[in-house]
Amino acid sequence: MSINNDKYYLNIGRATDLKGKGGNDYFIYRALEILPGALIWLTLILMVVLSWLKPAIIAFFIIGFCIYWFLRIAYFSLYFLASYKKLRENLKINWLEKTSKLPGWENICHLVILPTYKEELSLVRETFESLINCDYPKDKMIVVLAIEERAGEKPKEIAGIIAQEFGNKFFKFLVTIHPQNIEGEIAGKGSNISWAGREVKEKIIDQEKIPYEKIIVSMLDVDTQVFPQYFSRLSYSYLTVKDPTRCSFQPIPLYLNNIYDAPFFSRIVAFTNVCWEALQQQRPEKIVTYSSHSMSFKAVVEMDFWQTNVVCEDAGIFWKSFLFYDGNYKVIPLHYPISMDCVLGKNLKETIINQYKQQRRWAYGAECIPYLLFGFLKNKKIKPSLMFRYSFLVVEGFWAWATNPLIILTLGWLPIIWGGKEFQASLLGYNLSQITGGLMALANFGLVICIIITFRLLFLRPSNFSFFKKLRVSSELIFFPLTFITFGSFPAIDAQTRLMLGKYLGFWVTAKARKNVL
Repeated sequence: MSINNDKYYLNIGRATDLKGKGGNDYFIYRALEILPGALIWLTLILMVVLSWLKPAIIAFFIIGFCIYWFLRIAYFSLYFLASYKKLRENLKINWLEKTSKLPGWENICHLVILPTYKEELSLVRETFESLINCDYPKDKMIVVLAIEERAGEKPKEIAGIIAQEFGNKFFKFLVTIHPQNIEGEIAGKGSNISWAGREVKEKIIDQEKIPYEKIIVSMLDVDTQVFPQYFSRLSYSYLTVKDPTRCSFQPIPLYLNNIYDAPFFSRIVAFTNVCWEALQQQRPEKIVTYSSHSMSFKAVVEMDFWQTNVVCEDAGIFWKSFLFYDGNYKVIPLHYPISMDCVLGKNLKETIINQYKQQRRWAYGAECIPYLLFGFLKNKKIKPSLMFRYSFLVVEGFWAWATNPLIILTLGWLPIIWGGKEFQASLLGYNLSQITGGLMALANFGLVICIIITFRLLFLRPSNFSFFKKLRVSSELIFFPLTFITFGSFPAIDAQTRLMLGKYLGFWVTAKARKNVL
């Protein structure tokens, strides 16, 4: 199935895709690509200039911002706590038993697509072992190992070993090889899984005549290890939600596979992401698909599969679905975990570089801003209230990612340093650092909640590490401010500035290692 010409905007990856198409579409899209980076630099420049020219105004702004940040941390912490409690409750439920009582459950088939690049055999094998150990009937599962031609011969050798060890454990098993240098594609996860989806549709699903609406497809990063009842929990949600073919289903990503091998900053970034994704489960009106997630294969086919010309395909498929179905699409939080890898290189230097590049790639998800806003201009069927909500959600989210750490941790000192002796001698100037420091200290109670919950999350996967080791690892979150800028603001500014300048990024594959660098 192909998308109608009037919905051509669904397959745009960047402004250059519109060159030579006629009209003003290219210039409009290019302006929207400039928007996120321009907002960031305008904010930072104004903060610096006004700290010199109008230090009192900036001082009051910073105090107001710190109050806002304190309230936001309190709000987020309560949501994180509620999400954790829901996760713990769901882990105790026998989801297969509940699902087996639902009519038609026996007709549900799970399609699992695992895109891989140059990962080691041991890592891929652990992922397949987690699939085998899940409680869902394996005769209702189709598993696809999607490898890249550009990765060379080693992935093919690994795929052969995996096929020999696990190929007969499922209803169907397929290895796909995504060709390199396809015109118009960005080599990466999106193009790989789109190729795999078309291959499995043609070679298995259509031949077996399986109804598309009875298939739940899960796009799992190859380091994703599912918890035992993941597919049972997913099936239950799919069978009980209204209009499941218009929904995506999002688990909570934990990073427990190699958590004790990673350096402290890598763990902090991972824990921070866990906190964010968990609290988002309590805000279904704002949640967007991230990394490993699931959806109806019927929707995938109707939309002509995943985009092949974007970097961040995970959120991209949600926005494509949202526009394709005229706003009638949503994400269903599962409140159930999966486990993934922290960033870990062969040595400390490589880990630092890999962590930065991973965060930059994630921050390059700002490419969804021009995609979504341009789609709103073209699709007049979406309710204005939805347009406004999601426009604000994406623009504010990526702006805050790049600017908030700098505003909180560095720019608060600028009025004092550059405001002149008159401002420094004023009551406001004299007390500014104490006021902002006090507000940030109050916000630390949210950090304490995160540390406690993170400590408890470490017990969700069996390990040989002691209670005190787990306590030390979770307590490392107190160093969060040290990573807040390095792996927060800087890669986000980097990514959105590149988008603003038209220096488009490709898909950077995060290397997966299992070697202790501490």
